[in-house]
Amino acid sequence: MTDAETMNRADLDAYVDNQLDAAARLRVETFLARNPDEAARVMADLGLRTTLKLALQQDHAPGAPATREAARRLTASLEGRRMWTSLQRVAAIAVLVSVGWFANSSIGPFGPREVNASTQPPAFVEQALRAHQTSLVREGMPSQPVVKTYDREEIRAATAILMPELPKEWQVQDVQIFPSDFGPSVEATIEKDGQRISLFAVRPGQFGVEPVKELTMADAEAAWWQIGEIAYALVSSDREAGLSDEADLLRNTLH
Repeated sequence: MTDAETMNRADLDAYVDNQLDAAARLRVETFLARNPDEAARVMADLGLRTTLKLALQQDHAPGAPATREAARRLTASLEGRRMWTSLQRVAAIAVLVSVGWFANSSIGPFGPREVNASTQPPAFVEQALRAHQTSLVREGMPSQPVVKTYDREEIRAATAILMPELPKEWQVQDVQIFPSDFGPSVEATIEKDGQRISLFAVRPGQFGVEPVKELTMADAEAAWWQIGEIAYALVSSDREAGLSDEADLLRNTLH
């Protein structure tokens, strides 16, 4: 059961801490798909964990400013009932780093693994991966309505996000709005040549111009780019999908 009365805070915290088995994680993700407010809180917690993870992967020594700032943001933002646990976790991480090793797989249930990328991807790429996984959960739930209308002007008016123009042969299966740290994000589930992919767009909170870059993980592939204040990503559960050409095609429609 996944209604609000039976999904307690401990289950959500265990989800963030990656302490649930596959069945329990599916129950939590189904609950989050039906409860956007709780989904926003969980995504914020996961984002803060990623911030700390990235800071620790920058080859900073323990106690460096970036690490201290990431730890401060993490402990200041988590809810009061989790504060002491979070502080303990940060202290334990600092000890591990000081002796020269860090268990990368212990942080972030959706964190990239077996990454093939020239640079560490920005946080919005992980948000795109989570949105893609949520869309897979929704796809298997007949009770969840789908929206197949991809109205670029309506999306832009409602979210201030300009979506790419899709090729005519691409079929939109669902369009959803997700919360993010800097306003709404958009996720469109698309079928292309028999393959399911997700197109994700968000305002990441900083201006940038980035060409298409690829990210390959153990169980997914992503291609991402940024134009001005809006960032985009294509995601597939097939790690050999080869999304860079499609990403370039979509990027060119935004000029």
